[in-house]
Amino acid sequence: ELCVCEVTHALTLPQPKISHHLGTLRKAGLVSDRKEGLWIYYRINPDLSQWVTSILSTTVTGVQGFDPYISDAAALAKMPNRPGVVCSA
Repeated sequence: ELCVCEVTHALTLPQPKISHHLGTLRKAGLVSDRKEGLWIYYRINPDLSQWVTSILSTTVTGVQGFDPYISDAAALAKMPNRPGVVCSA
């Protein structure tokens, strides 16, 4: 589960663009969200069909050793104060 601010930090893209694309993924049923105060947190929809979960898992396994996956994961890991202080500022 990631807050929009975490995705924005990792991908170094504007927040409106991230929110727009996450909204599209939510409407398609691929991610689910929950609101906490002013902040929205996203995660892979736990109710996805097994075949969809299998495709996503295979995709993640296939990209783990390559950029931009490596650099995005590293940026997220180095994010200071994640997520409470940053999102609550």
